[in-house]
Amino acid sequence: MKLQRKNRLRATALGALAVSGALVLTACGSDDNSGGSTGGNGGKTSAASNIKCDDAKGQLLASGSSAQKNAMDLWVKNYMAGCSGVEVNYKSSSSGDGIIAFNDGTVGFAGSDSALKPEEVANSKKICKGGQGINLPMVGGPIAIGFHLEGVDSLTLDAPTLAKIFDGKIKKWNDPAIAKLNSGAKLPDKAIQAFHRSDDSGTTQNLGKYLGAAAPSDWKYEAEKKWPAPGGQSASTSSDVAAQVKQVDGAIGYFELSYATSQSLSTVDIDTGGAAPVKATPENASKAIAAAKIKGTGKDLALDLDYGTKAEGAYPIVLVTYEVVCDKGNKAETLPTVKSFLNYTAGDEGQKLLIDAGYAPIPTEINAKVRETIGSLS
Repeated sequence: MKLQRKNRLRATALGALAVSGALVLTACGSDDNSGGSTGGNGGKTSAASNIKCDDAKGQLLASGSSAQKNAMDLWVKNYMAGCSGVEVNYKSSSSGDGIIAFNDGTVGFAGSDSALKPEEVANSKKICKGGQGINLPMVGGPIAIGFHLEGVDSLTLDAPTLAKIFDGKIKKWNDPAIAKLNSGAKLPDKAIQAFHRSDDSGTTQNLGKYLGAAAPSDWKYEAEKKWPAPGGQSASTSSDVAAQVKQVDGAIGYFELSYATSQSLSTVDIDTGGAAPVKATPENASKAIAAAKIKGTGKDLALDLDYGTKAEGAYPIVLVTYEVVCDKGNKAETLPTVKSFLNYTAGDEGQKLLIDAGYAPIPTEINAKVRETIGSLS
């Protein structure tokens, strides 16, 4: 079964890459992949992995989004193997914690599943001397709705029903609204245990944007990082929510797809009003992300996502994780490592790693602008 699951993941991931478009072939944002140090710096490329180490050195601290943890773990491992003498330490916590750390000046970059708010940009100017914090989209993917219901392996829900479940208005798994969407399923007379994030989470905010766009009559809350609805049960980080859903029969929760995959959790198919319910896969998320427009100005590349999409095969509950950096005023001692590391994550090799981890690469046109912006950081 594990082999079958791995093969299915690889098949959908290849589709995600096709939807996103052919990634630029130059490795790690550099047109010069010659040179031959074996992981050395000084502007040379690691022969073992095509990582352009440049003048990276010392320790680089970063923190934030737990949604990108599995991708970041792969990136850090490979980057440090390719660039000797460099240590990258990414603390997976939450988007909110990452932004706080960034604006406190304690990290070189932060991961956030939501773009900076105006007040957060204003605060960043204290750290980014002569500049400000900007958003660089780096990781795409679906927010899976994972569930654990003994005897039920397949489940379809729509936005209004999800909104009522997470708002505590639908309390039993055999509720008529759920039964109507799952004809023939043997739904138990069991209480629903809905889990949400306890910390400030960009994943929470993106779910809120989806519910607000697709079920405005049933979800009246503002899309914020803090969970807004009463009731339910909470856990910190995506990993903890997934672990709770894994343990509790009757549970439902939300987290990035890779956590559902690693915990072998079933995920909800979403009825968007199209011809067929849409599964949470990297390929289907890519169909939604590919339609995103850049709404940021200047070097800021914040995206406008269509959470209410009804396009065939487009999974609507998506997130894009941003790496938040200073456009100007980065610390001189960490700037070369920040640029080198992010060039790697945005490059061909780094984006390909997203596929096997269950994420979706950033669409080509947007990714090209990310790489251009990384090169201009100062």
